[in-house]
Order: sequence, then C-alpha cells, then structure tokens
Amino acid sequence: ATNRSDVLDKALLRPGRFDRQVYVGLPDIRGREHIMKVHLRKVPIANDVDASVIARGTPGFSGADLANLVNEAALFAARRGKRIVEMQDFEDAKDKIFMGPERKSAVMREEERRNTAYHESGHAVVAKLLPHADPVHKVTIMPRGWALGVTWQLPEHDRVNLYRDKMLEEIAILFGGRAAEEVFLNSMSTGASNDFERATKMARDMVTRYGMSDVLGTMVYVDTEENGMFGKMGAKSVSEATQQKVDAEIRRILDEQYALARKLLEDNRDKVEAMTKALLEWETIDADQIGDIMSDRPPRPPKNMPP
Repeated sequence: ATNRSDVLDKALLRPGRFDRQVYVGLPDIRGREHIMKVHLRKVPIANDVDASVIARGTPGFSGADLANLVNEAALFAARRGKRIVEMQDFEDAKDKIFMGPERKSAVMREEERRNTAYHESGHAVVAKLLPHADPVHKVTIMPRGWALGVTWQLPEHDRVNLYRDKMLEEIAILFGGRAAEEVFLNSMSTGASNDFERATKMARDMVTRYGMSDVLGTMVYVDTEENGMFGKMGAKSVSEATQQKVDAEIRRILDEQYALARKLLEDNRDKVEAMTKALLEWETIDADQIGDIMSDRPPRPPKNMPP
C-alpha cells in the first residue's frame, strides 16, 4: 500500500495487477467523534469532556491530528498539576494547534495592543453581523505564531461546497480589520497584508474559476493545468481586453465588500468599542462574551481566569 501512487511504475498499475485505488478522505463530524472516543480511553478525563463538542470544533482534523490534540491536552493538564484532563485543557490544546502557541514573552507596546484590539474587533463584529458567516468562536490579542491577534471562526457543519454569498461575506470579514483601523484609528498598518492576500485570491477564484461573476458569466478564465493566471507567460488563453475585464470585476468585488465592512462598523461603533475594551482587559474573549457584547450587555468575566 502507498499514498504516493504517482511514483509507482506504470507496469504495476496495469489491469489485473495493482489497479485498485482506495481514497481515504478526512473524517466527518461523526467519524471525528468516534475517533476521539478511542483516543480518550488512553487518558483520565473529567466528566465535562464531551467528544461530540470536540468533534464539532475540529473540522478538517485527521485521526493523527485528533490523537495529537489528546496528547496536547494531557500536557496542559500535567503542567497545571491536575490528575485528570478537563474540557478547558482540550480548549487550550485546540487553540494551540489552530492558532499556534502563545508568545507570552512577546512584549507589546500599549499602542500596539490597542491597534490589534481594534483590528480583531473589526473582524469579529463584521462576522457577527453577516447572516451566512461561520460563528465567531474566540478572539484574542495574545500573540500566537506570527500573528499579533487572531479571530477564530468555527463552522457549524463540515464544509463541502463554497457558495457565492458566503464567499462574498468572507471577503468582507477579511476587510473588517483594516476598515476598523481606518474608522477608529484613522491609520493603516501592515497587519492586514495577509487578509488582503486571502481576499484577493478568493475574489480572483470567484471570477476566473467558479463562474460567479454576472459580468463575465460561467466561463473559466484560468488554465488550471498550468496553475497560473491565463496559462504560461507569453501564451495567454484570453485576450488583453478580456483580461482587463477580469481585473475590473475582481476590483469591483473587493471594493464593494470593503465598503460593506466599513459601513457595518460605522453603524455599530458601540459594539466595536465594547469589544476592544474587553480585549484590552482580558486579552481573549469567547463566544459567550462576544454574544453579550453584540446584545448590548456587559460581557461576563472569563470562565477560567489565568492563575
């Protein structure tokens, strides 16, 4: 057996020999739940640990990823001097795997923390206000990996297809950080560079790959085999005029979604200010606290304050 069938000799793959290929995909939510139950037998767990909740919060995880999650949670519990692994340990392990380890040694100036808090609040508020966006699970301004802050959304279901309305909303959410910087700080930072890259790629794919443009219609404008825009250099598969139309349509999508993100933030200034204040005080807020802020209630204190 091999997971690199592309390197096998063609003679081995002729009919009657090793001609059967079985594709093993990533487990769905029920599969992840059953896999988690197998790995949870290896560690002593508290009564509050729910395999179904962990399965819903780990989309895209393989069996090996889930085994690693259990090991990380056990390490968190051991560092805290506990004899059993609690749900909070699994949450912290999941944060570490998804968002990277906390860089507690990183010293951020107060102005940097404030700017990051507004940036992440912009992402989170736009995501909460759009109808098709995935629920916001957690927002933090604790530096993790290479990021100074993270807004983490969790899908409610395993995602199979991408849809036009949802993709447009995701572009608006990506622009929420820069829009918040402009509206509330009257400045711009390089922190939005990755957001812009992802938004531009998504808009380009919508126009050139997925036929989601009313102007250009249902036609593919990218050579998928070459994995590059319009094929090889010097061998474009479309005319210069069509390429200009493609660029203009991508620009239109990006401009419209940026305008939407900015308008949502301008109309909900109080929610952005409240979320920024909570982030500056606690550094990390969860879905319950975000729900309080969006409902104009004072956010409840964190469930587990750090020792």
